[in-house]
Amino acid sequence: MKKSKYYLFMVMLLAVSMILAACGGDDSGDGGGESEEPDILGLATGGTGGTYYPLGGTFANLISDETGIDTDAVTSNASAENMAMIDNNQAEIAFVQTDIASYAVEGTQMFDAPIEKIRGLATLYPETIQIVTTADSGIESVEDLAGMTVSVGESGSGTRLNAEQILEIHDMTFEDMDIQNLSFDDSTTGIQDGSIDAAFITGGTPTGAVEGLAAQVDVVIVPIEQEKAQELMEAYSFYSEDEVPVDTYGLTSAVPTVAVQAMLAISADLSDDLVYDITKSIFENTDEITHPKGEFITADTALQGIGIEVHPGAQRYFDEQGVEAE
Repeated sequence: MKKSKYYLFMVMLLAVSMILAACGGDDSGDGGGESEEPDILGLATGGTGGTYYPLGGTFANLISDETGIDTDAVTSNASAENMAMIDNNQAEIAFVQTDIASYAVEGTQMFDAPIEKIRGLATLYPETIQIVTTADSGIESVEDLAGMTVSVGESGSGTRLNAEQILEIHDMTFEDMDIQNLSFDDSTTGIQDGSIDAAFITGGTPTGAVEGLAAQVDVVIVPIEQEKAQELMEAYSFYSEDEVPVDTYGLTSAVPTVAVQAMLAISADLSDDLVYDITKSIFENTDEITHPKGEFITADTALQGIGIEVHPGAQRYFDEQGVEAE
């Protein structure tokens, strides 16, 4: 009798242990933890004529080699759409402007509600605001855009918001011109065929679409003068002074303008260990980045101006490197 009770007790104990093990399996936490790794990683970039797309292809290869997880760089309408893609589980990693990432987390501007699963991985390089036109257009200043047909970037894009803010500090609005919402490639094609007069393009220089235009016509970059740049930076802290360097697009002198930062955002659903490996794959292989913006991509500056919460896995990597946010 005693032996039967003993066996019954052991069976019950084993059953309880199995139930507890099943209930305790999910410890994903907030922005990392030990969640199951995906079979494939989606890396949202931008249009083929911008900087995100070629860099994204390089990053995808580096991540695949380091993690063993196939990583697919996909085209998109860039910053704002990329944040929605993370929110909708269509991508795990995404290029985005720092200003747009902040709007996404806050649920402001083009975002109706906060996107809670977005975390920062690293900032990368300056994204230069380029107001592109041709020598034949006669456009020499921002004010000269009045009455012209101007592409201000795709609907919902960071470029469109940059254009709106730059016009604002010049006491102008979209109503002062005939605006078009075009991709970088379509913008430069429109300038070349004469269907538009100028285009706002936010991207790392040299931008592929503008290089293609410069091979056909004499490109002009409209300056944003220092006084207006200072006014813009006072109104919106994420801007900084920048320039399009001499010889870029055949320019005979550097052109003053402003920039925001390009960054990588990542899903909070990914584990700390995986994000650590993703971060390591990029910043310990920067010598394999052939795009001219590769010279700006370093661990030392990867937390500068990031503006949103950093994923714990990325933070662990930067802590090991002694990198601190500024």
